[in-house]
This record gives sequence, structure tokens and C-alpha cells, in this order.
Amino acid sequence: MATTQPAWLERRRLRGGPAGVRRTTLADALRACALHGAKLVANAEQRRGRLAEALRALLAAYALDPAVARAAGAASWSRDRGELFEALLQAGQRALACGSGPELRLAALISDALLTERPRSRAGWRLRAQVLEELGDEDLAAEAHERYVALCDGDDLGILPRVAGLRQSAASLDPILALLEAELPAARSHAGRHDAELWSEGVASGDLARQVAALRAMVDQGRPAAEIATALGQFMDAYVADRQDRGAPLADARELLARYAEYRALRERGPLPDPLLGGTRVVTLGDFRNLVAGRTICLVANSQLVGSGRMGAEIDSYDLVVRFNSFRIDPRATGERTDIHATIHKHGFNWDRRVDIRLVFGGVDDTWRRSMRQRLVPGAQSYVNDASLRWPVRDVGRLDETVLSTIPTSGFNMLWLLDFLDVNPRIDLIGFDFYASGAYRLPAAMKLPIASVHGYQSEREWVMERAREITDTRIALR
Repeated sequence: MATTQPAWLERRRLRGGPAGVRRTTLADALRACALHGAKLVANAEQRRGRLAEALRALLAAYALDPAVARAAGAASWSRDRGELFEALLQAGQRALACGSGPELRLAALISDALLTERPRSRAGWRLRAQVLEELGDEDLAAEAHERYVALCDGDDLGILPRVAGLRQSAASLDPILALLEAELPAARSHAGRHDAELWSEGVASGDLARQVAALRAMVDQGRPAAEIATALGQFMDAYVADRQDRGAPLADARELLARYAEYRALRERGPLPDPLLGGTRVVTLGDFRNLVAGRTICLVANSQLVGSGRMGAEIDSYDLVVRFNSFRIDPRATGERTDIHATIHKHGFNWDRRVDIRLVFGGVDDTWRRSMRQRLVPGAQSYVNDASLRWPVRDVGRLDETVLSTIPTSGFNMLWLLDFLDVNPRIDLIGFDFYASGAYRLPAAMKLPIASVHGYQSEREWVMERAREITDTRIALR
């Protein structure tokens, strides 16, 4: 059963600033790291081991620095503040990854110090929001998430729809509880009792009415929304099992089940204004093959080789033009048409740009599905891929880590897929120098580093082995 709110979180609500942030010096954060690090010395658990390493590195760099003594009790540091900020941020992220009470409290304190030092730190607000979510305080987490997005050029992580969904889901609880109280009127006889006591009694005895009363008490007593969601999920499992055991038709509980499904959907993906996405058709691997068969196609890299060139008219002369992720349009250099947008699910660039086909790639099924629900814009595409095209290199080609040890790029997923299908009379790669010339992307994406998780050299070798013709700007696969 849910526990009461930690005292430190209650203090931050009463005395803290936005999203519960409490004024904390960097020196205070260092002292907390030193105390916590001493407890982790003998801990062999992997995540805590990584945290211990981060804390040792942090303290070795700063604990003996004369600036520490001068800063003790002061509001800021006299020097190396930027480096210390980054080191503390890394320690906070390691603590968050541990996912337990003591480490989450340390991560929260570190976020206090970071946001005291830099109230407009995007990384600080992101850490704060994630910590509060882990602690189950979704109201404060939503505020922190919104502050993070407000400091960004856009909502690339799809945060705002989910925040909206969490808030709407809270409002949808009352109709669910009202239906349950109407079906189990004995629940009202337990009004006024403590939720933890009611819940433990109800679970131990299998008394659904007591569990409903406990759920109502949790709402009335202001329990965190995440705790209520967990308890409600456990109750619904018991409710369905009870109906099945009694032979009671689930069809009789259709309204309750529909409302609960809506509640879960709101929490997981946020509101979806147009479930049909403006008439978008979902296509399989076979459908995609038929859509592109017999047509010349070029894949345009997001490289400076393209951005500084004058190939626009030539690019637009192909039957189909493929662009990637955060592509940028300069008609003279890049051409104007985009027929296929191939993108990783993690970033939200160009999802609102009108294209014929949008292929969304992702390596993890549930996060890919969540991104699809959150990011697809109704009417912005005629076709979008289903799960059969989610990760072509791995799922269709079966090129596992023994063959391609790094995470395949969107470009490699796309060019591998077209090479595999082999239905295009001409497949040209334009500007593919594998970032030797640097990136050419939307301004908001230029701040993102060229990802180190991809194997550009191994992808280049794969391409060159199959190239039919190579010029300074074009690699022809067909």
C-alpha cells in the first residue's frame, strides 16, 4: 500500500519555490554527496556502483579545493562553477537512475542546488521533473516539465501532451469511483476511515467495497496520482477476476471498463484529438514496397555538403525525395520536395511538415508506440508505417549486434530497406559524407551533438561495398 509523503517533500511544498525547489547551495549539495558516497563504498549493485564512481570523481575534483572552504554556507562558488554544475548534474542523473528512496532524495537535493545556482537551466528542470515523477508527485512534476519545455525551442520529447494527459486523467477518476460506489454501495459505509487501513483490510479479505472506499479516501486525502493509479490498476485486476469467478458478464460493466481504459490511455500518451489522424493510412512492409516500386528515389543527407551546395533542382527531379529527422529546406541547395520523411521516434522535428509517407523508426517497441501516439500530427502525412517497419535493419534484415554492433541511423535504416526491397530503378544517396562536412539541420537541432552511438564508419563501409558509382556529391546504389 502507498506510504505517506516523505517529510523532505512536504517541506519543499510548504517552503519551496516553483515545483518545490528549495534554496540550496552547491556546497550543501557537495556535503550531501559526500555523506551519501560514504554509504556506497561497499555496495556492489551496478547502478549504485556507477553512482559511487560519479560521487568519488566529484569529491576528488572539488572536496579539497580552496573554493570549497570559501563557498561553505555561501550562495555560490567563486570559481569553476560551470564544471562543478556539470559534475553535480551527472551525479544527480546517476542517483535518479538508482530509482530508490535515498538516491531519489539525493537527486532532488542536487536539483535544488542546480536550480538555485541556475534558475533557467534546462538540464536542471529536466532532472527535477524526472525525480518528482519517480517520487509520484505528478503535480509538481508537471510544473517542472512545463518549465523545462518553456526553456526549449520546442517540445522535442513530447512532454506537454503527456502532462496534459496526466492532468486530464486525474479529472476522470471521479466518474470511475462514482460507478464503483453505485455498484458496491457498501463502500460508502466506510467513509472517513484512513486509506491505508481500508486498503489492507480490503485486499486481505477480498472485499472490493473496502478497496473502493480506500480509493476514494486516497483521492480525498490527496495521495500522489501515481499511487492512486497503481492502486486502481490492482483493484481493476481483482474486479475483473471477481466477475469472471462469479460468471458475471463483463459486458454489464462496459461503461466502467471504457472509462478506465480512457483513464489509462490519458496517463500513458495524453489526449489524442483525432484518433484517425486525419485519414492517415497505416502501411505494412508490403504496402510500402508497392508505394515506391518502379520510381527513381534519392536520399538527401543532413550534411553541410548539401547545405552549402546548389543541387536543389536536381534533387527535386527524382520521382521520390527522402529526407531525415531534422532536415532543413533551402530550395537552391536542398530542393523543396519531401515525399518521404524518415525519422527516429525520439525527436519531434518536422513531424508537422506535410509529406506523403512518414516512416518512424525506433528500437524499443513500447516507447516507439508511445511516440507514435504522441507525435503524429493529424493530416500531416498520407501514410505512416506499422510495427513491421519500426526497425528495418534489425527486424527485417536480422542484422544483430554481431553484424552491426552500433545503433543504426535513420539514414541507414532507410537505405538498407530500399536496397533490400530492390524495386527502384535508381537509388541515389545525395550528400552522404557521413558528417565529414558537419551537420546541416534545423536551427533548433543544431545544438544537438552528432550522436556517438552510431557507427558511421561501419555504415559507410557497407554503402561503399555496394555502390555502383561514386562522385563528390552522389553515391549510386542502383
